[in-house]
Amino acid sequence: MAEFIDFRVDEKLSVLNHSCAHVMAQAIKHLWPQAKFWVGPVVSEGFYYDVDLGDYVIKDDDIPKIEKEMKKICKDGKRIVREEISKEDALEMFKDDPYKIDLIGGLEDGHISCYRQGDFVDLCRGPHVDNVKMCRNFKLIKHSGAYWKGDKNNQVLQRIYGVCFDTPEALQDYLDLLEEAKKRDHKKLGRELDLFMMSDYAPGMPFFLPHGMILRNILENYWYEEHTKEGYQFIKTPIMMSKELWEVSGHWYNYKENMYTSMVDDREFAIKPMNCPGSMLVFKNGLRSYKDLPLRMGELGQVHRHEASGALNGLFRVRTFTQDDAHIFMTADQIESEVVRLIAFIDRVYSSLGLPYSIELSTRPEEKYIGSLEIWEKSEAALAAACKAAGKDFKINPGDGAFYGPKLDFHVKDSLGRVWQCGTIQLDMNLPERFDLTYVDKNGQKVRPVMLHRVIFGSIERFIGILIEHFAGAFPMWLAPVQLRVIPVKNEFHLDYAKEVVDMLAKKGFRVELDDRDEKLGYRIREAQMKKIPYQLVLGNQERDEKTVTYREYGHQKQTTLPVDDFIAMIEEEVRTKALHHMDEQ
Repeated sequence: MAEFIDFRVDEKLSVLNHSCAHVMAQAIKHLWPQAKFWVGPVVSEGFYYDVDLGDYVIKDDDIPKIEKEMKKICKDGKRIVREEISKEDALEMFKDDPYKIDLIGGLEDGHISCYRQGDFVDLCRGPHVDNVKMCRNFKLIKHSGAYWKGDKNNQVLQRIYGVCFDTPEALQDYLDLLEEAKKRDHKKLGRELDLFMMSDYAPGMPFFLPHGMILRNILENYWYEEHTKEGYQFIKTPIMMSKELWEVSGHWYNYKENMYTSMVDDREFAIKPMNCPGSMLVFKNGLRSYKDLPLRMGELGQVHRHEASGALNGLFRVRTFTQDDAHIFMTADQIESEVVRLIAFIDRVYSSLGLPYSIELSTRPEEKYIGSLEIWEKSEAALAAACKAAGKDFKINPGDGAFYGPKLDFHVKDSLGRVWQCGTIQLDMNLPERFDLTYVDKNGQKVRPVMLHRVIFGSIERFIGILIEHFAGAFPMWLAPVQLRVIPVKNEFHLDYAKEVVDMLAKKGFRVELDDRDEKLGYRIREAQMKKIPYQLVLGNQERDEKTVTYREYGHQKQTTLPVDDFIAMIEEEVRTKALHHMDEQ
């Protein structure tokens, strides 16, 4: 199967898509002469243009009209020509377009570049392809509203997205991939598989249904089991704490607009948007010695953040979620060994789910950072050395660290090649200082600990959404909410044996269902396939008389008959090893 790509990273595709954005703008201008344009950048999924059409609102049936006009423009084959003009000439050229006037106002004096193709010209740095004929393999994907400059106080422009490739075959492969992604949409599968629901009574706050709760509990239990192996202690901190705590942490001044607050006994409280301040209080609860370090504290903590309603998206963007947080307190000379251990831990978790990943090291911002240059350099060197010691390549993301410390980000790649930022290892020089955290060193002196924040899943809810799409809802045996469905051929002859098999499987701890409905056998088998259940067991005369089961795996037509004990041994091994072979059938 083809994989999604980042159009910004592929230089050839980036130039092609930016040129195609101009072709789309030219077509829109032909169809709606009143159109005014803001920007038309290349983004990870292709290109878009923001356009103001006055009172006219783009409808779905306008998209084919725009595409038809774009094809005419491409067929005409005009050259795309770069022109350089003075700022004064640019202001004169676009004097009737407030969006371009705004853009030009932010440019330095001197020559300004624009690109012209036939009767269309726009401000642009470039580069572009030589002529519009090269943009002929395109498709417009979707349209939506977008605030001018991303500011909700500004007017809404209309944003139209598209993609362009250098061959029709590459375009078709990508369109097929988009269709596959639609089938895997976690919101669609969440409904079909009874995993979760949303309600207008709680916007952006998911409700987990029984099957979804099974999946969630399996992931959380796995999280606790693996963290116990790694020497973590577990805590639970309050979901609401007073304003004074958030003032100490700095959230009150820097994040208050995203926090839910309430008055309690004449004091102002806030529902926590992050778990970190609670962990600081736990660390301060008693005298700490260097012998206690490294101290690894884990918390599956529910947080709330007021996200804009337009940004909410299934489980991917919510207003309440559970972070799989851990905070590690250590001495400076323990940083490298702890990070090496963490990388191996994260690798083990992602491997169990068939998720390859890459690592990015974000370094000190150019401005507005705390701590000395020496501490930053040592911290960045420790993270880089840990990656090398763990045998992992990494990419430098210069200047993108938080103001309080450098970090490692883990970008997982799903089965369609889409990249998701999940895990993070963040060095923090800020909160230990703000909360006056100390431990007693071997000389009896109070010393500030080094602190790591880290997540592996990132958010339980978002990670479940990623897994739904990664597995297309067909979870491996160890994760599947329903692992087996037992289907007697005819109830009057085979139901008793079916119940016997169900009882045997349930006693072994398997999640098994009996389908004894008065429906045709083919219908019941098809429904089990639609529900993406890993194994369907069809039991008839032969199975009853010989104490066997005939099983069919999800995605397979083949049926196999085994003695019951052999079948149980096989699936026990599949669960024990967290086998992922069902993914081969996606």
